[in-house]
Amino acid sequence: MKRFISVSTLIATLSAALLTGSSAQALRLPAARHCPVFPATNAWNQRVDKLPVASDSAQLIASIGVNASVHADFGSGTWAGSTIGIPFDVVSRKTHRSRVGFAYADESDRVRYPIPRHVHIEGGRHPSGDRHALLVDKSSCRLYELYDLRHTRHGWRAGSGAVWNLRSNHLRHAGWTSADAAGLPIFPGLARWDEVKRGVINHALRFTAPETRRAYVYPARHYASSSNDPSLPPMGLRVRLKARVNVASFPRQARVVLRAMQRYGMILADNGLPWYVSGAPNKHWSNDALHSFDRLTGADFEVVDTASLPEPGK
Repeated sequence: MKRFISVSTLIATLSAALLTGSSAQALRLPAARHCPVFPATNAWNQRVDKLPVASDSAQLIASIGVNASVHADFGSGTWAGSTIGIPFDVVSRKTHRSRVGFAYADESDRVRYPIPRHVHIEGGRHPSGDRHALLVDKSSCRLYELYDLRHTRHGWRAGSGAVWNLRSNHLRHAGWTSADAAGLPIFPGLARWDEVKRGVINHALRFTAPETRRAYVYPARHYASSSNDPSLPPMGLRVRLKARVNVASFPRQARVVLRAMQRYGMILADNGLPWYVSGAPNKHWSNDALHSFDRLTGADFEVVDTASLPEPGK
């Protein structure tokens, strides 16, 4: 039987959609085409360009660095002998599963991880820093992420590890870390070359700030600070590039990334240098185009009031 919707109901529905933002399915990874990068209703895939500015936006932006330049923490080639960006590997059911010992075992998913023989670890041939390894299983549509991954004479060791169902909005337990400080998945927040090649990034991006608060907000589940200073940002903070910024004046590669910053924003996921935006390394990135991000500073961003964003499952 057909059902008819009144004009008033339709207007109310459209108004609510404009207020709370809209969602889109993030572009699928070409090497794992039948796997979504989380549901359309996932926080990473929610547009925030129509949401209001948070009342404490100016204070939080100042604490991150109002005059600090934006930096694409990814690109092509190497810098100081290390690969730039956070790499990922696509694996399958045929990939050997390995046991991993964890420093933070009580907050890690203690399963066997599909670590390929030539796994890509953040930093490249001479990895240092956070040493992330991201593994997208195209057979099960699961995402395996590891922090500080190392191979020792006793086998694989890591700081922490988390497994995500790419078809689910399930969050970590409250207070749990993941392979990231905020208890979030890393992969969905990366700027990927295959997306830029197709001309659109339709998800939020991951970024870092030098100091954070001992607090987290949805979708984050963990903090990494001992400070209760309210001027500092909590993990999970959502910011966006202001609509007034003319992204058309930037090179194409940068322009695609910056449009995503305006529509979907960025989510604070870790402590680090101010306004460092995460992406996956690829030989096709133009480092010159990405350096154009330097024209932007914290003053070009605002904190989004995400109170109206629906939390799936609630």
